[in-house]
Amino acid sequence: MDAAPRVAEAMAAWPRRAFLPRRERRHAHRDGPLPIGHGQTNSQPRTVAAMLELLDVRPGHRVLDVGAGSGWTTTLLAHLTGPTGAVLGVERVPELAEVGSANVRQTGMPWAHLTLAVPGVLGLPENGPFDRILVSAEPAALPLALVEQLRPSGVMVIPIAGWMHRVVLTTEGAVLTQEHGAYRFVPLIED
Repeated sequence: MDAAPRVAEAMAAWPRRAFLPRRERRHAHRDGPLPIGHGQTNSQPRTVAAMLELLDVRPGHRVLDVGAGSGWTTTLLAHLTGPTGAVLGVERVPELAEVGSANVRQTGMPWAHLTLAVPGVLGLPENGPFDRILVSAEPAALPLALVEQLRPSGVMVIPIAGWMHRVVLTTEGAVLTQEHGAYRFVPLIED
């Protein structure tokens, strides 16, 4: 099944308005990034949809959501995996991790969790490997620490140096990457 209808269904079920600070909710209909505090943004819906379509999450997948912010993408991913899957979101900003975690808990999907990232650790290596990894912040180069958290045949979608990449770890251990258009994101904090 094509990923686009499943992604559209998830986005209809979980509009971003509920995941925005109150002062930004009146702008939820805009197809643009919106501030969520601490220099971070909630990505524009069209970009989120494109990333989720590239990621092609299926029911039962284990998914890592890096830069989870307000919890919107973690929630969308949980909708896509269904209760047979698991979604773990990580966020570096303590205040955002707290808000995002509360937002995810309120969805009633106990297979999804958002937690504060461990300083100096990228992702959640102790919880891997993952079938899918979504990264909503931009590094200058492909972070091998995240590639190492992919299961063979796993997929990661990540903006790198201004370009969206779909990264596949083959069963032989090769890393294949494809570019999918120009995008701008907040920087990925890797330390």
